[in-house]
Amino acid sequence: MRHPTHLQAIALAITGFTLWVLTDTAIKLVNQSHLPSYETLAFLGLFMAFFMFVRALWHRDLRALLPHKLRPQLLRCTLDLGNNFCVVLALRHLALTTFYILIFLAPIAVALLSPLFLRERMTWPKALAILAGFAGVAIAVHPWGAAHEADWIGYAACMVCVACFSINMVWSRVLTQTENPESLTFFSGMAMALVGFTLMAGFTVMPAHTAPLTTRLAGLLVSMGLLCAIGSLCFFVALKHTTAANVSQFHYTQLITGAFMAWLVWRQRPALSTILGAVLIIASGVYIALHASPDADATWSHPATVPD
Repeated sequence: MRHPTHLQAIALAITGFTLWVLTDTAIKLVNQSHLPSYETLAFLGLFMAFFMFVRALWHRDLRALLPHKLRPQLLRCTLDLGNNFCVVLALRHLALTTFYILIFLAPIAVALLSPLFLRERMTWPKALAILAGFAGVAIAVHPWGAAHEADWIGYAACMVCVACFSINMVWSRVLTQTENPESLTFFSGMAMALVGFTLMAGFTVMPAHTAPLTTRLAGLLVSMGLLCAIGSLCFFVALKHTTAANVSQFHYTQLITGAFMAWLVWRQRPALSTILGAVLIIASGVYIALHASPDADATWSHPATVPD
């Protein structure tokens, strides 16, 4: 199979981030049913793993789901588990657009971590473009305006998301050089399902409100698993064929798609500051795409060693 070009890898990254926005929208709708966060996590992981298993069966390649090195995968799964649990928790307490604005600290963190751990070259034009994108986030946040509807739980969960996602992206960039994207996605789903259903079993002895499994709720649970599985697969393939800093830059596109979904589903209109910030974010992302080297992996000729 022909490897994707640099620009195709960027397109896959944007596709992955867009599908994750749709996943987050489904999660926020599930949260309205008052389903406990650990149950949402359990079903998200279950359907992710199920769809990846069906895909492997369809392609008659179950070996693609197996890890080459188990312990590095377990470390990445732990980071991914922490990130996804906090995503579910944050979306229970924050508006969708506010959520994306807060987690856009992640590309800055990835850009700082990549030269240290991945030996990716950080040029001045790229650094300025990343800072311009972050300036767009600052404008979109509009800190001098009215406070967003949120609480400290949502803010704290977002900060954990930023930490876990940033480290996970850098570590995933290392792992994609030896591990299959299918295996990385499958293991993420399995880890979430295992922890989520374990918590469900542990809390069965405690009185808790459980939402009835309606057709609408079941459809949302299945949809979020499918969307997250495909989005994760696109994300890992993109990381395999371009740098972590390049992929993280297009994390900013979630502000646009997130604002659109917030308007479409909840009729929440973006403020003028959000629109202005989005324009700056898009401009910086386009600059990165057009000026990044097509041979992105050439700057990654000496990756960090993956431990056994």
